[in-house]
Amino acid sequence: MSATRRPSALRLVSRDEAGSAERRDEGEPGAVLVTGLCGRLGQLLVRRLHRVDRVVGIDRRPFPGCPADVVHHQFDIRRKKTRDVFRTGRIRAVVHLGVMHDPRASDKEHHSWNVVAFQKLLTCLEQFDVRKLVVLSSANVYGPQPDNPQFLTEEAPLLGAQSFRQIRDLVELDMLAQTFFWRNPRTETVILRPCHILGAVRNAPSNYLRLQRPVTILGFDPMVQPIHERDVVEAILLALRPGVRGIYNLRGPGELPLSRVLEMLGRRPLPLPAPVAQAVLERMWRLRLTSFPPPEIDHIRYVCMVDDTRARTELGFRPRYGLRETIEAVETEL
Repeated sequence: MSATRRPSALRLVSRDEAGSAERRDEGEPGAVLVTGLCGRLGQLLVRRLHRVDRVVGIDRRPFPGCPADVVHHQFDIRRKKTRDVFRTGRIRAVVHLGVMHDPRASDKEHHSWNVVAFQKLLTCLEQFDVRKLVVLSSANVYGPQPDNPQFLTEEAPLLGAQSFRQIRDLVELDMLAQTFFWRNPRTETVILRPCHILGAVRNAPSNYLRLQRPVTILGFDPMVQPIHERDVVEAILLALRPGVRGIYNLRGPGELPLSRVLEMLGRRPLPLPAPVAQAVLERMWRLRLTSFPPPEIDHIRYVCMVDDTRARTELGFRPRYGLRETIEAVETEL
């Protein structure tokens, strides 16, 4: 399926109310399954979701302070036990957050975790007739390019893997979710593509902004779009509503130059010519002196901003956190 195709079917549609006796009991609603619930976003989501829904989670990591009414299956999602959770847990919706973003992991591990595991998860959704799937992708799938338009819509091609091979699996995951959307119209599939998520999350944008002397590219000062981690959680909750399906870019409270972001955080950037910056970052990365991957250098050189019109009009999504709150969220402790 071409990433540029965007038929009008990817819109809000009325929910198919046909039930499945094997999938859920009449008297008890099905559970929401959250993969990767032990990550920062997963924990924030579960602490909101368990108040209004029955929540089941799969994550091999521990979850200190997990709410007592949340069932945490502590094993690898790639294991056969995942199928047992669907068979016995009466799952009505899945939120897939279990995506590996570790740039130090091998390509083989990335592919096994992000692609193979997701394929197995989709097989379970088909087999047990789960009616809702929410996948957290990323605006990074579009890729920072020197010729990008000011704002990218959901129809833009997914070019993020051209200069950063670790994004390749995320692009493939996004494409698998799109294919699942078309092959399984009974399931309301939602793909969310947020811009740079900031907060206590351990991702590349937040790690970069935590550096006291971040490298910048001489002659470049791109506009950037941040979004607060808690606003992403709000978008996921909106996506779980009955009748919502499609692809949605998520934009935060606005845009501002990278230099302004660093100024607001009191950072002292180190401007370097692009070839020198590349060499410095590669050496620091090999020596484990930085948590900012060298291939991410294009994100501090070129623009990659998204148009969120569809999320605002169809999801009703509005960021609750302002620019300063969002940027300063990188100082938040877990």
